[in-house]
Amino acid sequence: MKRRALDVFVAAVAALCASVAVGILVGLVAVIAQRGAPAISWTFLTEQIRLVGAAGGIFWNVIGTLLLLATALGVCLPLAVALALVERVWLRKTRARRLVRTALYTLNGVPTIVFGIFGFIVFVQWCGWGKSWLAGGFVLALGMLPTVAVALIERLHAIPARYVEAAAALGLRESQIVWSVLLPQARGGLITGSLLALARAAGETAPIMFTATIFAGATLPHGVKDSPVLSLPYHIFILAQDSFDPAVGAKLWGAALVLLGLVFSLSLAALPSRLRAHEEAHV
Repeated sequence: MKRRALDVFVAAVAALCASVAVGILVGLVAVIAQRGAPAISWTFLTEQIRLVGAAGGIFWNVIGTLLLLATALGVCLPLAVALALVERVWLRKTRARRLVRTALYTLNGVPTIVFGIFGFIVFVQWCGWGKSWLAGGFVLALGMLPTVAVALIERLHAIPARYVEAAAALGLRESQIVWSVLLPQARGGLITGSLLALARAAGETAPIMFTATIFAGATLPHGVKDSPVLSLPYHIFILAQDSFDPAVGAKLWGAALVLLGLVFSLSLAALPSRLRAHEEAHV
């Protein structure tokens, strides 16, 4: 009887905590939507910034953000796939696999400003790139790597052993098993991890502030060295410091709403893959 009462109490506390978290999230989204919706217009989305953010739009900020995310994804995917395959296929000892996972979880807990400082020292200074879209893409890729790699590792381990055994019985080599069995079956985990990591990276300010972005004066990059871009997170960060101006405040909330929409879109796009992977894991 006491055990049942304890279970009910824990469930009630968990439900209360979840309700509070969801309520706070819904409240924040409602406030951003209410204040940002009046600023959303076709000109706001298609014009460049003017008058230090008091006029114009966020066209190049959106383009710069998408460019950074695409670069980060292109850098992160090969590294994440290689790391996941090493952990799943080529590491035989449990201790070595545990070490890889521990390193990934530790990297996932590193504050993003540390990635920014690392990128500033390595890419901006040592490599001589200056503030560059490529440097920002590399730094964001480092932050995305744990999420993508762990999602892929979990999916690889969820693949039934009989699939691999059947492929080996047909005479397939280890590399052929990887390409024809493991990676196709783990595609859902890779997509899910990539979208969730992109959603997180889209809102990062500290890493790209040190390595890739400026407030105004940039369009499309014309090279690698000293080729910064505009971005939504840094744009919002700068406007927030001058939000006492009503015109700037309106643009600030509008940019925040667009960024929130981008993050939510990536998160929702990952939902079908997560649900499909959950169903396949219970088949």
